[in-house]
This record gives sequence, C-alpha cells and structure tokens, in this order.
Amino acid sequence: MKLKLMTVTMGICFSIMLSGCSSEEESVVQKESGHEGHSEHTVSGDLQEETSSKEIAPDFLAEKPEDMKTIYLAVAQNKDLLEKIPCYCGCGESANHKNNYDCFIHENKKNGEVVWDDHGTRCGVCLEIAAQSILDLNDGMSVKEIRNKVDEKYKSGYAKPTPTPEV
Repeated sequence: MKLKLMTVTMGICFSIMLSGCSSEEESVVQKESGHEGHSEHTVSGDLQEETSSKEIAPDFLAEKPEDMKTIYLAVAQNKDLLEKIPCYCGCGESANHKNNYDCFIHENKKNGEVVWDDHGTRCGVCLEIAAQSILDLNDGMSVKEIRNKVDEKYKSGYAKPTPTPEV
C-alpha cells in the first residue's frame, strides 16, 4: 500500500495540478439520490455523500482515477493523523475546514456511517498533503515530525493554513 500511495500521490498531483482548489462558487444545497445513500452540495459547492462505512467509497469517486479512491480510503483509516495536519489550499476560509481530514470526510457518525466530501477530488494540495502524511506515518515519522514537515513545505506560496491546533 505504501508504494501504491506514493505512486498515487505523484500521478494525482500531476493530473490535478498543485494550483490549489477549484472554484469557491456558492450554490444552493441540492439533494441527489445515490445507490449507497444520499448526497448534497454545500453552500461552498462541495458535494457530500453518505455511505454506510469508511470501507465503502462514495459514488462521486466512481468516474475519478482509481488512485484518488485509494487516497480517500486511506484518509478514512488515518483520521487521528490527518485531524492534526493542516491543509494549505485555502479551504479553512472557503469551506470552514479545520484540518486536512475535513477535505475528504465531513462527518463520522456514531453508527459507523461516513459523510464524505468531494473537496479533495478537485485539489492537488489536499491530496498531496494527505498521501504524503500517511506515507510518512507508515515510514515511522511521528505526528509532530509530519506536521513540521507539512508546515515547512507549504509555508510560502500557498494559502493560509486551516486553523489546526499545534501538535
């Protein structure tokens, strides 16, 4: 999985570009019917979709590269890490995200259901931060070391970080 995530990171980031996230257009909340659950667009334009567990990818990933689905499912398994890692795409201000985890998952319900967010499907910065952070954790780096690495890499040339508390 480690090698696949590394390959995925490079491929996805090239295809999406590291220019940040797509538009911040406001849209009306729209509900859509999916086979697993329901989905809706948020005011910031992100699509959120519910599935019955973190092992079931949302339908909005169906037409996306398989590598992107791999990152999303890896994010779901690394909540404790990614809630401590900021995102530098500007989503703290545009979408009220508090950390990198929020770019992919809006909510984990007590019954195991997950409300996924498609924000990360349009953002190379979000994808790269998540994938590299997970790889670094798997390589034995501490959360603090990973956080410092992310903060250092994205401190200039990127948007203001999410308001993620220090580790």
